[in-house]
Amino acid sequence: MIEWIKTPGLVKYEEAVAEMEKRVAAIRAGTAPEAVWLLEHPPLYTAGTSAKAADLLAPRFPVHQTGRGGQYTYHGPGQRIAYVMLNLAARGGDIRRYVWQLEDWVIQSLAALGIRGERREGRIGIWVGQGSSENKIAAIGVRVRGGVTYHGVSINVYPDLSHYAGIIPCGINAFGVTSLADMGNHAGMEKLDTALQENFNRILQ
Repeated sequence: MIEWIKTPGLVKYEEAVAEMEKRVAAIRAGTAPEAVWLLEHPPLYTAGTSAKAADLLAPRFPVHQTGRGGQYTYHGPGQRIAYVMLNLAARGGDIRRYVWQLEDWVIQSLAALGIRGERREGRIGIWVGQGSSENKIAAIGVRVRGGVTYHGVSINVYPDLSHYAGIIPCGINAFGVTSLADMGNHAGMEKLDTALQENFNRILQ
């Protein structure tokens, strides 16, 4: 049974990581169930294990080093963070398949709100639009410790997109970033959360 946790308000990044690490240890020990944690952070940048110093253009917000995969990304109010803590070892241990499932989870959840999200060869994350109007709407960053996953996905619902100007998101400067609100979709956080839970149960349960 997977526990769904939703925390209102803004959760400090350091506190979220500490809570995830405690939960991961408990899942490994068999003393807590797997979990999906829905939350928002105050404005900040995180640097993944592949982050390049040159991609941090203007550190106007706190910068946190993190053990997840990927490069620089932004988190802030109006962005739905979904931290996913699953016993991957008990599910076969295939990290590539797990990342594909996370992508599919986001794609199907966006589709439920009328947004067509897509994968792009050689680019992490979920993308919308084509050609000059192509933009990133969701980021994915995963870490596995002792066979248990943590970190997860972030989906732009209505964040301040100007906050991305301080970094080259995920090391890709040829394309922009967008959000549901920026695309004229005002489904909002609650409807996205419902879609996430329904599609998670179908794809990753």
